[in-house]
Amino acid sequence: MDVFGKRGTNANLNESIGLANLGNQFWNLSPSELMEDTIINGQGVLTDTGAIAIETGEFTGRSPKDRFIVRDEKTENAVWWGDINIGFTAEKFDALYNRMKAYMTGRDVYVRDSYACADDEFRLNLRIVTELPWSNHFAHNMFLRPTDEEIQGFDPEWHVVCIPGFKADPAIDGTRSANFAVINFTKKMIIIGGTGYTGEIKKGIFSVLNFLLPHEKNVLSMHCSANVGKDGDTAVFFGLSGTGKTTLSSDPDRKLIGDDEHGWSADSVFNFEGGCYAKTIDLSREKEPQIYDAIKFGAILENVGFKDGSSSPDYEDSTITQNTRVSYPIHHIDNVMVPSVGPAPKNIFFLTADAFGVLPPISRLTNAQAMYHFMSGYTAKVAGTEMGITEPQTTFSAGFGAAFLPLHPAKYADLLGNKLEGSDVKVWLINTGWSGGAYGVGSRMKLSYTRAMITAAMNGKLDNVEFQTLPVFELSIPTSCEGVPTEILNPRDTWTDKTAYDNTANDLASQFIKNFEKFEAESSDSIKSAAPKVRVA
Repeated sequence: MDVFGKRGTNANLNESIGLANLGNQFWNLSPSELMEDTIINGQGVLTDTGAIAIETGEFTGRSPKDRFIVRDEKTENAVWWGDINIGFTAEKFDALYNRMKAYMTGRDVYVRDSYACADDEFRLNLRIVTELPWSNHFAHNMFLRPTDEEIQGFDPEWHVVCIPGFKADPAIDGTRSANFAVINFTKKMIIIGGTGYTGEIKKGIFSVLNFLLPHEKNVLSMHCSANVGKDGDTAVFFGLSGTGKTTLSSDPDRKLIGDDEHGWSADSVFNFEGGCYAKTIDLSREKEPQIYDAIKFGAILENVGFKDGSSSPDYEDSTITQNTRVSYPIHHIDNVMVPSVGPAPKNIFFLTADAFGVLPPISRLTNAQAMYHFMSGYTAKVAGTEMGITEPQTTFSAGFGAAFLPLHPAKYADLLGNKLEGSDVKVWLINTGWSGGAYGVGSRMKLSYTRAMITAAMNGKLDNVEFQTLPVFELSIPTSCEGVPTEILNPRDTWTDKTAYDNTANDLASQFIKNFEKFEAESSDSIKSAAPKVRVA
């Protein structure tokens, strides 16, 4: 066995996690070395941007139904068990991991020492062990990077073992299919197999932090982006995929804290990660210059096609998947906070792409409404985003990231409510979706208008304007906003057929109410009172 790269003083995979009889061990290789191995192995190609392009294989996205949590004494009474958090026995975990170890006999591994949480008070040291060089490269891009001095004697608290080539046998292993991701909070380990999709690595650690920080540290973990202005005013952007979370936080006039995962402690908002993982479908420099220019040497393009006969990425090509991605270290963006920590937020934005054209482009929420909409986590999917979707469909995801929440959503909502109580934090609901009618009739809200509304909110320019209340959802909407046509601020006014708007609003409100039924037992009367009110004709 040969060991390459920088090695910590206690770096023994056999002693720490039982990985023995390996081939070569490549420790903490540089991005250029990992890119070289990826190319030599025939697993990727260099693009004319300097980024490397790889394909993740059968899986081009996460597989939520194949994510498990070991159900034991530590998790039994803490985890919110169900379709999102699926239990897995400790015995099955051990047996599955033993088969993974046997598979790795004589095979090379790539090892990465990293950490999560830019606030040193909450730092979580990680050791990522991967079968593939580009998986290790992804870990380098996405997690925080220790100094060479810190790597010496590095002491990992959690391990991630990612072996895409190992496929589970459901009859033997108790999994649903050949691919899996299993979190073991007692052993502080995540094992991933059967899938090359790199997002499983980062979202696994996000799930871990979503358990540890609220449960043990009283820190609100958030699926959000965040940036900070010149006056030290932090803004936080919640939103599901496709709502503009990454795009809207990339603002040349504000420093980026991070684009996806953060914690809100008593006095700070801090990034969990050291990089960005952005969608690239239909990417252009005109629409998203910071992301476009971040795709350079060291970045990894996933499942992106090429322009004919060239090494130029074709960001309009969805042949492999709509979920084309790029990962890059956060320093690929010039305007970032160093370290990735800002003060407690002044403004919070809940982003939704309402394909029904019901919700206003901007509205100000009360604390009770904020908690209600946080637990609802609404957006809509439109035709083409997933197989089988031919018309708009509502999507509710608690905390705007239910797939990564091990605890009951009420726990996160309570933390949010406690932070809002007695503070001057303003919470806004932003509709980046449709106006003037539903998808197919109306049109998508212009990005320039959304940016103008968010800027006005952050700069205090909406503090003294008149507001009116939108019926049904009882949202408070401004009657004017600098840089935005007044006629689009009230969504009902943008519809030609007002009766059709009223009916659609009632229908969407009913879906909100039905979705919230599962939370009612754990919710206060104040939160429940913030539900929309269906109007009787």
